[in-house]
Amino acid sequence: MITVEKVTTKAQQKEFLDFPLKLYKGNRYYTPALYLDEKKLFRKDFVYNDICEHVYFNAYKDGVMAGRISGIIQRAANKKYNQRRCRFTRFDVIEDYEVAQKLFEAVEAWAAEQGMNEVVGPLSFSDLEREGMLVGGFEYPATFEETYNYPYYGGFMDRMGYVKEVDWTGSRLRIPKDYNGELDQMADYVMRRYNLHIGTAKSTDDFIKRYADGIFELIDKSYDLIYGSVPFTEGMKKLMLDNFRLVVDPKYVAVILDENDNMICFGIAFPAIEKAVRRSGGHLTPGAIIRLLKAIKRPDVIDLCLIGVDPAWLNRGVSVIVSAGLMKMLGGKGIKYAETNMNLEDNYAIQNQWKRFDEQKIKLHRCYVKNID
Repeated sequence: MITVEKVTTKAQQKEFLDFPLKLYKGNRYYTPALYLDEKKLFRKDFVYNDICEHVYFNAYKDGVMAGRISGIIQRAANKKYNQRRCRFTRFDVIEDYEVAQKLFEAVEAWAAEQGMNEVVGPLSFSDLEREGMLVGGFEYPATFEETYNYPYYGGFMDRMGYVKEVDWTGSRLRIPKDYNGELDQMADYVMRRYNLHIGTAKSTDDFIKRYADGIFELIDKSYDLIYGSVPFTEGMKKLMLDNFRLVVDPKYVAVILDENDNMICFGIAFPAIEKAVRRSGGHLTPGAIIRLLKAIKRPDVIDLCLIGVDPAWLNRGVSVIVSAGLMKMLGGKGIKYAETNMNLEDNYAIQNQWKRFDEQKIKLHRCYVKNID
């Protein structure tokens, strides 16, 4: 017998949080989120409570936990795009279609009760969180920023009547074998032509103090039309800054300023940390902290987090500066490659950017949608 229950008790919350760790135990491709961050979902002061309604469901088969799902009504997004959508996220399930079906029936019923006419996802509270369902590249480990799921998930979505809305691609970037440094010359030319310069910082805290406000402003500008994006709230800014302090190293970030010190472009990368958190199931144990510090200090892979360009500068060659900077990072001691994480398939500016590199497309994530009227 299959039952679905709304998560209301502490015990159910723990089951919700622990289920993916049990489902993917021993899976070398799954990368858990930080457990402490996931626990914040159920706090009264959760950062997204002011702009979202959210609900959580656990599924049980013959009394044993068999799946989970969360529904989110992102009011800011619905207002921005004039939609009545419920997002689903944190969907995990055993290989049993009936269990998956019951979970989605619960979310769809909740969405309808709230006056929504579509269910879409996987999308979380904002672009700062994981999104998309893996539909290609199951043989590659997920980065810390990516979701991972078993191949049967996509088939379940098709059977339930969900269809593709957008796809994200993920690539590994290396320096081309025939690269001769021509991007440096091009970047230097663009910098001199427009009287641009690179912002400097002595430490992570110094970088945040100098440039955080400009980055948030530029994200809102450059990501305004990006699928599913919402404006930053003060709570979201604090959340992002807390994450920065954990993993950002000034040598893997860059800001480009004009002659008046106005930010026109930024790029943020950080050392890959998925191996450090995988062994501990996302718990920050002493061993995990030691592995995390080692990964940050001596990385062999770089994760590309965010790139933002002021729309007014899009056609002035600024992307060359970004590419040249990334080439230098890839040339660092011990660096094997960079992972782009998820790039929208129709974001041609970023897709074309990677053509300057030895690019290997390795992953495909999908966002699904279903009308529930």
